This record gives sequence, C-alpha cells and structure tokens, in this order.
Amino acid sequence: MLLAPEKLQRLQEYTEALADTAPITFEQFLDMFGEDDDYELIDGVAVERMSAEVDHERLFAWLLTLFGQFVERRQLGIVLGSRAAVRISDFRGRLPDLLFVRAERMHIVQQKAIYGVPDLVLEIISPGERRSDIIQREADYRTVGVQEIWLIDRPRGRVRVVCKQEDHYEEQEFGEGEIESVILPGLRLRVQWLLSDERPPVHEVLKEMSG
Repeated sequence: MLLAPEKLQRLQEYTEALADTAPITFEQFLDMFGEDDDYELIDGVAVERMSAEVDHERLFAWLLTLFGQFVERRQLGIVLGSRAAVRISDFRGRLPDLLFVRAERMHIVQQKAIYGVPDLVLEIISPGERRSDIIQREADYRTVGVQEIWLIDRPRGRVRVVCKQEDHYEEQEFGEGEIESVILPGLRLRVQWLLSDERPPVHEVLKEMSG
C-alpha cells in the first residue's frame, strides 16, 4: 500500500503531466487510484472525498452487512461498499457508500469498476458535506438512470428515497416510520435505525424481515 506522501507526489506528477493536454479520463482515473484511495472523478478532475466520522462508519458497516447478507441469502446479486467506482461518463466517476447490482446484470461489475448503472445506490451524508456536492452526486445517479437512490441525511434528520419511474423520478422523505426497498422487496428498515446510533444486531433485523 502506498504511503500518503507517495500518493500525493504521484497525484502531483500526474496532474502536472496532464495540465497542458487534457482532463483525466475515467480509465486514467482507475489506473491512478487504488482501493485505498478515496477520490471521485468530477469533470476530469480527481477530487478527494472528506474523511468519514465514526458514526458514519458504524452505520455504513451495519448497512453493508445487512444489505449484503439479505442479497446473498436470496442470491439476488451483489452488494459493494464505498471503494467501488461507478462510471458516470468519460470524465466522471462516483464512489457510492453502497451499491447493489442484480444477478442478471453482473456483467457490468468488472474488476476495476462498475461499467453500467447500479440498480440501487445509497449515500450517507456527513455533517460537513456541502449541499452542492450532495445535489451533484444525486444528479449524476439520476442522469445515468439508477433505479433507486437512498440519501441518509443524518444532519437534517431525514432519509430521502428516490425511485425511477418510466419517464421521471418519484421522491419520498422519511423522518420516522419504516422504509421498504422497491428494488429489494422485503428489505424493510426503520428510519430511527438510520438516523440514530441505536440499532439492533443485523441477525435480528434479518430474522424479522424473513417473517
């Protein structure tokens, strides 16, 4: 694994080499950064995502385990975490906190990145994130046609779920109650588990969802 100073030097050298020629393409971006890096590609520029706080990481780990086991037990496809790059365009790439791809669409899941549209993406919004960055991220997912988008906005105490219809997206906002996925029928989560730091063990939730 590269040390931080080596990463920075590599980024500087690469940026200088391209400064007078062209923006970074998605393929160059993949060659430049690895699984230990936390960069997204925004209009040809590699942009580092802000570091996550502990409560963000705890929720992420819980969700990754829960979604992963739910999908694996039913052999529905694959769930990947926040180091899986999704190609948006030639000069744009995103790193969703969590994504799901159906089994019949596994061909889009390649070794270095997702070359196609995930069926579901989930983002956990951190307190320091700029609203413009959050809007741009959601806009990218809508542009490529992600079927279901979850935006867990803990700072504002809400969860937005955006689902694609034939020619538009429908939005729902939750501050309480329960959310059930459209893409993953049977996956139901209480909003309070997503907005607070108190949540049950994954095995209890899966047992409850299985009836």
